[in-house]
Amino acid sequence: MRSPAYLLVAAVSYPVVRLLFRTRWRGTENVPRHGGAVVASNHLSNFDPWPLALGVFPTQFRFMAKAELFDTPLRGILRALGGFPVDRAKPDRSSLTTAVEVLRSGYLLLLFPEGTRRSKGLRKQLEPMPHAGAARIALRAKVPLIPAAVGGTDRLSRLAPLRVVYGPPIPLDDLASLDRKSAAAQATSRLVEAIDRLEQSL
Repeated sequence: MRSPAYLLVAAVSYPVVRLLFRTRWRGTENVPRHGGAVVASNHLSNFDPWPLALGVFPTQFRFMAKAELFDTPLRGILRALGGFPVDRAKPDRSSLTTAVEVLRSGYLLLLFPEGTRRSKGLRKQLEPMPHAGAARIALRAKVPLIPAAVGGTDRLSRLAPLRVVYGPPIPLDDLASLDRKSAAAQATSRLVEAIDRLEQSL
């Protein structure tokens, strides 16, 4: 079931993202419209989820957000839009369980394997580096792992054109015989390489 708040925000923001920023999407056919899937992208700015999500609208994305945001007045908005908290400072089994449930309920789950955006913000504390969470979640939920890349969101003040590309699912079937840690590591390596290729194609 799609969130009314999500549908409203997406419908209102689509013309702005599409026309003002001259957004173009490629590879939308690679993202399933029915059934769960993890969509994993590079991460340039806090604006990244908008063009990534609008490319497959009205299908709804769910997403993780850092736990600190749920201690602010934003928590109600984040939950209404489909967000749930994750503690980035330590392994968070509760968030992992929620993510798997979200996927098994048929939603798309948007994740950023780098863990934090690349561009420097005023309160930036963590440096971006690949994490295995996206692959681990996709493997556990037994859903497709879709690489994606976004460009231009780090130059919004200059009204740079936005570009989004979604790639074909990462092959995972051959990892079934491996232990969880090894399978997640190999899937993450494939994912990072795919995201890099997509980013270079923008």
